[in-house]
Amino acid sequence: MASEPKPVRRPRLPKLQDTVRLSADGVAKVLGDLETRIMRAVWDLGCAVPAKQVHAEVAKTHSVSPLTVITVLNRMAEKGILRRTRKSDLLHYEARMTESEFMTHASRHVVEGVFGFEPDAVATSFVDVWAERDPARLDSLRRLIDKRIRERDKTTDKASDKPRGKR
Repeated sequence: MASEPKPVRRPRLPKLQDTVRLSADGVAKVLGDLETRIMRAVWDLGCAVPAKQVHAEVAKTHSVSPLTVITVLNRMAEKGILRRTRKSDLLHYEARMTESEFMTHASRHVVEGVFGFEPDAVATSFVDVWAERDPARLDSLRRLIDKRIRERDKTTDKASDKPRGKR
């Protein structure tokens, strides 16, 4: 008897707040101010580091107590944004995603929230804003949409080519 394949375990995605701060830049749109400073420090440090080192990095530009940084680090680990490991009796923290991966995840989170509005209005607004800010990027948007349509059509074609069971 052949064993059934094990289900593929997808990594747990970080839990982001549902509130988006439209006036903020970058990851600060979905993270708090101190969380953003901590993520910047962790990404800049580039490896698992103790809280004391994260605090030292954040404290270069922002007055904050070590205990506050530790509290936020632990909360970010609970949300799945950071990985927490014990090394030599110290907790070390590192990003679970690269900055680029996190931006992709956060962007998707924001877009999924925006789709609570009427989809055609969202699409029209998206294209209009993009045209105002960077008209040259409209061509790259068209190429991306065409690529997704081709991928969808290939998937649909493959699904219709499968032999069907006896009826």
